[in-house]
Amino acid sequence: MADLMKSAFRFVLCASVVSLAGCGGCGGGTSTTPPVQAATPTISAATTANTQNGAQMVTLTTTTSGASIHYTIDGTTPTTTSIIYETPFLVASNLTVNAIATASGDTNSSVATKTFAPNIASDTLVWSDEFANSTSANAQPNSLVWTYDTGNNSGWGNSELETYCAWGSTATPCSTTTPNAFVAPGGGLNIVAENPSSGGYTSARMKTEGLFSFQYGRIEIEASVPEAQGFWPAFWLMGNNIDAVNWPACGEMDVMERINAAGTPDWNAGSIHGTGFTGGNIGTDYDFPAGHTAAALHTYGMIWSKGSVAYYVDNAASPYVTFTPSSISGFSGAVWPFDSGPNFIILNLAVGGSWPGSPNSSTPFPSTMQVNYVRVYTN
Repeated sequence: MADLMKSAFRFVLCASVVSLAGCGGCGGGTSTTPPVQAATPTISAATTANTQNGAQMVTLTTTTSGASIHYTIDGTTPTTTSIIYETPFLVASNLTVNAIATASGDTNSSVATKTFAPNIASDTLVWSDEFANSTSANAQPNSLVWTYDTGNNSGWGNSELETYCAWGSTATPCSTTTPNAFVAPGGGLNIVAENPSSGGYTSARMKTEGLFSFQYGRIEIEASVPEAQGFWPAFWLMGNNIDAVNWPACGEMDVMERINAAGTPDWNAGSIHGTGFTGGNIGTDYDFPAGHTAAALHTYGMIWSKGSVAYYVDNAASPYVTFTPSSISGFSGAVWPFDSGPNFIILNLAVGGSWPGSPNSSTPFPSTMQVNYVRVYTN
């Protein structure tokens, strides 16, 4: 009887322990593994061939597989609602980057922190691509800065007619014999619209997505663009978070757009897009002075500050339009997206589409959008 009572007591005790936390010595219970903490991110900074005057490119990494990195640049502690790291970003001002890693099933990492104090004066050049080429042959645009959208992608949402081709693409109708994006001998990026005999129009859409991004500053290109029916050259930016929130929630800033310049040779369109508003209802046109057209070289720029996006042509001291959150306050559900993190750059020459319409017999092929440089300054 005493042995029976001891056995019954042992059974009840083991059952109680298992129900609370598992019982390793009770003959087959299960245990609960405590959560693992995600690895603290590493904040790496480096100068590159494109950074200038003390600016650096910052990269965030973690050894935790599948983790997201959230960061702040205002000294506050990051949370899961902070900016998600997507792409290396430019640091050209005095600030502190704080970052955490988060992963499903893990606890958040400790906070990594790195302070930058470059003490760079306002209006200082801090990043550029000068599109240099000292050879006698067409050269590939810098692959550490530029990648490409390719194909037709059902007209890119605008019923465009071109197939976009990357450097070196041999997929029909693309050809290495007539590249659509190259740095010419002596320098200068050329984005060329072609009408090859193999059928269909070709062109190029270059972007820095995944390779370079920045938030706030003054960005400028010097460019000449083709002026003919059906051409749609553009210089614009979109948020790094496009894959997470989609367009237009990621925000879009259109610094330079030109369409059908043969019929209207004296203007440039500057606009912004976001949730609840589009460039169609908030865009502003710039009128070139008499005798000037976009076929000549002009500088097209944006001055981007917290709560402000301003555009200019040829004169950074005289923006022709400034957008702020109050600019979109009249649109139902409008959300200002331009303080939500860094953006990447896009340069392209579209052919056809819902805005310019199709080329006609007067449209010359090949036609070239030439960009002499892309430069970013502090503001």
